[in-house]
Amino acid sequence: MTWFSVRVWPEAATRDAVTQVLFDHGCAALQDDGPSIVTCFPEEQIAALRAAIAPEVRVEVAPIADVDWSERWKDQLHAHRIGSLTIAPPWLATPGAIVIEPAMAFGTGDHPTTRGVLHLMQQVIRRGDLIADLGAGSAILSIAAAKLGASRVAAIEIDAEAISNAELNVRQNDVDDCVQVIQGDAGLLLPLLAPVRVVLANIISSVLVELLPVMDASLTADGAMIVSGVLRAERAHMLSVFGAAGWTLADEIAEAEWWSASLERTRVAP
Repeated sequence: MTWFSVRVWPEAATRDAVTQVLFDHGCAALQDDGPSIVTCFPEEQIAALRAAIAPEVRVEVAPIADVDWSERWKDQLHAHRIGSLTIAPPWLATPGAIVIEPAMAFGTGDHPTTRGVLHLMQQVIRRGDLIADLGAGSAILSIAAAKLGASRVAAIEIDAEAISNAELNVRQNDVDDCVQVIQGDAGLLLPLLAPVRVVLANIISSVLVELLPVMDASLTADGAMIVSGVLRAERAHMLSVFGAAGWTLADEIAEAEWWSASLERTRVAP
């Protein structure tokens, strides 16, 4: 079977729709590279996929070299030092590192959105904090929160296939006494966990906007939220949305096409 890489460049407004088309045609996983999305398909599916994607969306298809990936895929993963935290796959881990077992769940430290949250949370999380991690994926952010001193972390993930990986990572990092992996809809579960002092949300911008009222209502008066999954081009719009809801930018970091931010409640002058 001949496989082809498929790279598409959707506009922000059609990004979710194009992603859904890829999954509907059998995409098992995809990589978000900022302006583009890349995945792979067998040759016999390419024609149907092209026909399903809107003609104005740029699509590039290229054959994939016949390579034995049984070990080569490991070359694509790296250890990352982010402030006081080190993130690594098991074969690159050093003492004290957060060890993340690569799997289908998102979050190995190799994506700028994950690194952005890991960087910002080190200035936000206080010892004893209650944390909610929305769209937890591999639970990398939840584990980091525990390592930074949080007393209780709820790692909420709706994707059933990610749960076993998240639970494995929590156990391997010896934080299962304070990190609980919960499968379900963050919009429904977060109010049941409230109040929390910090919400972590590495989710696409449209979902952040949808969840903002729930996050706002579930945070303590001195609470903070750290958001990511936002394109740099969306920064001004998202700041406007947060500002209208009573939130002010506290810190931010951008890497490649991605923007991450920590926000605090807008202070009212006495």
